[in-house]
Amino acid sequence: MNINLRQGREKLQLAIRTVQGFLLMIIRLLREQFNKNIYTKILFTNVTAFIVGLIALMMFSSFVVRQVTYDQAQEELLRKAKRVNYALSQEGGVLDIAAAGNTGDQAQSRQNLLKFLSDIFDARITIFNTEGNIMSTSAEQELVPGSKVEEKYLELFNRGETTIARTVDRETGQLTFVAVVPMGNNNDIMENAILLETKPSNLDLSLNKMRLYQVIGGMVILVILIIISVYLAMHISRSISSLATTVAGISRGSDALSVEDQPFDEINTLAVQLNKMAQRLQKIQAESSRMEEDRSRLFAEISHELRTPLTAVQGFVEAIRDGMVQDKALLERYLDTIYTQTVHISRLVDDILALSRLESGTITVERLPVDLTALAQGVVTSLETVANSKNTSLLLEKKTETAIVIGDVDRMEQIIRNLIKNAIRATENGIIRVGVETRQDEVLLTIEDTGVGISPDDLPHIWDRFYQVKNQRGNHDQEKGTGLGLVIAKKLVQLQGGKIEVASQPGKGTTFSISFPSYNQ
Repeated sequence: MNINLRQGREKLQLAIRTVQGFLLMIIRLLREQFNKNIYTKILFTNVTAFIVGLIALMMFSSFVVRQVTYDQAQEELLRKAKRVNYALSQEGGVLDIAAAGNTGDQAQSRQNLLKFLSDIFDARITIFNTEGNIMSTSAEQELVPGSKVEEKYLELFNRGETTIARTVDRETGQLTFVAVVPMGNNNDIMENAILLETKPSNLDLSLNKMRLYQVIGGMVILVILIIISVYLAMHISRSISSLATTVAGISRGSDALSVEDQPFDEINTLAVQLNKMAQRLQKIQAESSRMEEDRSRLFAEISHELRTPLTAVQGFVEAIRDGMVQDKALLERYLDTIYTQTVHISRLVDDILALSRLESGTITVERLPVDLTALAQGVVTSLETVANSKNTSLLLEKKTETAIVIGDVDRMEQIIRNLIKNAIRATENGIIRVGVETRQDEVLLTIEDTGVGISPDDLPHIWDRFYQVKNQRGNHDQEKGTGLGLVIAKKLVQLQGGKIEVASQPGKGTTFSISFPSYNQ
């Protein structure tokens, strides 16, 4: 016995585990299908939502219809009870149940009348007294002496008014509607009561038919919903797949998206944003390519600019180290050349670092009032000796006593000094004029020389890095520039909100014009 019980328990546990494993496998497959793509997500979601909604609607409608039907059945039973009471009250002589000496014919007449009323109103009729004893009934079976109604019906009768109740038949389990009506008029003494019992046999049938119609209608709607969901899911999925394919093409460098081909506003918005992102990426790539080219060109230019002085220094140092230079005058000349070239390399490195900081945006300028006239006067004074060494006059022409601008005094002094040094290099036995004047909303600084000038072919390139104008009358012993001074000067001017222009004629001279917004403006 114990062995059989244990084996049965083991088989039951095995069956439970099998069912659990099967359910887990089904859930896992459904989850995989649901997460597969947007097509299955839309389809599963719509179908699940519809089925849940249909079940909820069926339950709610069944509850509502049942309650409404029950209320109607109770009202109908109440009307029947009142009519039965009226009919029995009109036949009081025949239904004098309490009278003694009732003959068999009178009992049969009561029985026939109750059966007649039962058939008319489709209800079982029972008459009982205040003690619950059944006096007469419309039932086919013979009335057993001493039969009583249920205690609950007697309680309803004792309330003294017509009462409707619902009960469940103990034998069949079927719902039964019961009406207890005090027999006679309200003015009479209530000694007997009428009990009407009816079973709504067509109620469950109607509810079952309603559920069947709901299921059939729901299946039809479900099929239609599946078709619509499949179409919508395919439509959306196709658009998104096309969008993904185009985005993949953009990542490989193809053209932008075609917004007009997208059927949904949301996808249109996404396509517009992707187009903007693609355009930004293209700009970034173009800028990166340009910066890479500029960096490569800069390295090549730096290598070229450094190679010449380093080669000269290396050659002179090797000659001195090998003892090839015995003449003292020649040795001093070699040493002067080495010193000149090292100074040039140092200035070149400083200018490269300054230009790199300017182009990277790491240099910041102060925004303070600066008297450009006083600043130009100081620079001119400091460079007069250098200009006089080349028999060149350096003059400051002040057309206003004060010319206030907003800027960085150190950076502006650097601009003026670089431009004046360039003018000194290009001018011998000439004149350099530095002018400061105030116009409507700006301050204009001009540096004009009578030097060799710049040819029309060279003029467009003077703002390029490491570009040096080939002066026809240049002295080979003069200080050599780095080719970065004008580039640095222009960037410093722009950094402080100014503009710089140049005009030149070969053999007549060059004029640089720098304008800054006036402090008053």
